[in-house]
Amino acid sequence: MRREAMAVLTTSNAAQIARQLDLVGPIPQSEELRPSESGLVMVRGRIGGDGAPFNLGEATVTRAAVKLQTGETGFSYVLGRDAAKARLIALCDALMQSAIYRSLVERHVLAPIRTRVNAAREHKQRQVAATRVEFFTLVRGEG
Repeated sequence: MRREAMAVLTTSNAAQIARQLDLVGPIPQSEELRPSESGLVMVRGRIGGDGAPFNLGEATVTRAAVKLQTGETGFSYVLGRDAAKARLIALCDALMQSAIYRSLVERHVLAPIRTRVNAAREHKQRQVAATRVEFFTLVRGEG
């Protein structure tokens, strides 16, 4: 559940997450356990998925950690340098660990973002299907 929630949140931007989070209503105060900070991680790859690993290159990642007044802690790591997005995702992570806020975050934050992402994916699939070309071979008669 937590992994899927984080995957959904990373598909959105900070403004969209903040807008959806406002719909949850008043949330507990939070403090930063670690201020949002950006750094580099090494991205590793494998040829064919099972070959020997190799270093593909570096990617910029921003991380954040927050703690709610009620005691729950949330963490996030996002690609790029968007500190606000990292903090908001960490806040959502902490709220998802609270029995009181879990269903509210699911209903008001995750569900609308998930719906938008699925609609965009289906639209893209329809576009691809419309341009698909079917090839077939005619068999000539013998003789």
